[in-house]
Order: sequence, then C-alpha cells, then structure tokens
Amino acid sequence: MYYDVVVIGAGHAGIEACLASSRMNKKTAIVTLSKDMIGSMPCNPSVGGPAKGIVVREIDALGGMMPIAADKTALQFKMLNTTKGPGVWSLRVQSDKIAYKRFMKKALEEQENLDIIEAACKSVVIKDKKAIGVELEDGTFVESKAVVLTAGTYMTSNVLRGHTSTASGPEEQRTVNTLSKSLRDAGIRTFRLKTGTPPRVKMDTIDFSKAEPQPGTNQFLRFSETTKPEDVLPFEKQEICHLIYTQP
Repeated sequence: MYYDVVVIGAGHAGIEACLASSRMNKKTAIVTLSKDMIGSMPCNPSVGGPAKGIVVREIDALGGMMPIAADKTALQFKMLNTTKGPGVWSLRVQSDKIAYKRFMKKALEEQENLDIIEAACKSVVIKDKKAIGVELEDGTFVESKAVVLTAGTYMTSNVLRGHTSTASGPEEQRTVNTLSKSLRDAGIRTFRLKTGTPPRVKMDTIDFSKAEPQPGTNQFLRFSETTKPEDVLPFEKQEICHLIYTQP
C-alpha cells in the first residue's frame, strides 16, 4: 500500500490531520485500533473552555471539523467567566460523547482521498533519518511520503486505579508497546506524561439537593461560523450541569 500521508491515531489531532491532508488532494490513510473509537472522548467530555476555546475557533478558521462536531453534538453551551471582563470570556460545550464519536466516524468515512485502516501500528519505519511509512502489527508495510503521529495516550500506556497499575489504553482499549520503541530506536527521546480521568457516576446515585445547578447560557452560541441556530440543541432542551464540593 502507498499513500502520500499516513496518520497514526484517530483522536482529535488525528482527525484534523487526515481531513486536512485528504482535502489537499493527498492520498491519505488513518490507522486506528478501532473505527468505533474514532473521536473518542475518554476524559472530560467537553470542548472549549479557558484557553482551549480559542484554539477551537482557530481550528474553525482553518476549516477543521472539531468546532462543527462540537456544535452539533453539544448537550450544553455555556459562556464562562461572564462576571469578569470580555477578554477572559470563553465558550465551553458539554458534549454527548456517543454522538460526537458517531459524527466523527461518519465524517471520516465520507471523506474523499481518505482510507481508514483498522489495525495496530507496530512501528514507524525510518530510513536515512526519514519516515518512509509504518509497519502494522500483522507485518503489513504501508509506504508513505509523510507520517503524522497522533497516538496520544495509547502508546505504552498504563491505567492507574488507586494503587493498581494495568497495561491498558483509555476506556479499557488496548495499548501498543512497540511504537514508542521504534521512535527510540530512531534516536527520538520519549518520556511519560500523566492525565487524569474522573470516574463516571450513575445519576440515580447522586443527591442533587446537595448540588448547585449550573445551567448553560440562554443565547445562540457556537464554535463554528458555519453553524446555524437550527443546528444546535435548543436551550430549553439542554442539560443542566451540577457543582458538588467533596470536602467542606
């Protein structure tokens, strides 16, 4: 197989990378462990907020998909920091994480010049200090002019629960241990980062009388300039968030 660009990983960054490449008429492939996990939001299922809200608008200016998906799959729109000056206002949406994944999967499947390869990427193949493709776990070599690595938290990842450590990716997905080694073999230094994922809580176990309701903003808000009022969930149908203090 030969492509102009191969993207490894179908999270937020990988989605934008493969769409940008394919829209530039480059023959593109994106390699993902599972098509059903394209656009997965295993951590906080929201888009935007302080600092990141600006980035989402910049992605929209560059023709990206995240702002469109965020608008169309949002459960709540809220402008944060409105009690302060407008310089620190920031839009955040709470996303329907199932609908977000479904939206992104459909967008990639319908994109011209883009193939989705459902497989584990074993290694980045480097020759004369240049990436020339990737090797899949089954031994298949996928040649390309460029490789974009957006594997995120699936590279030699461990999930920590209390005092236990399990070799796993987010949401009990598998992890790939050989990809990091191929980078080190090429002379690239790797190091470990940590992210925190909150536990999921069933609604019927929460005493909402002890929570502070946090409604959204009753205005037409959007991340994408292409979004119209009819594209977003009406305010009266949006979910209410709740604030709970775990300590006095």
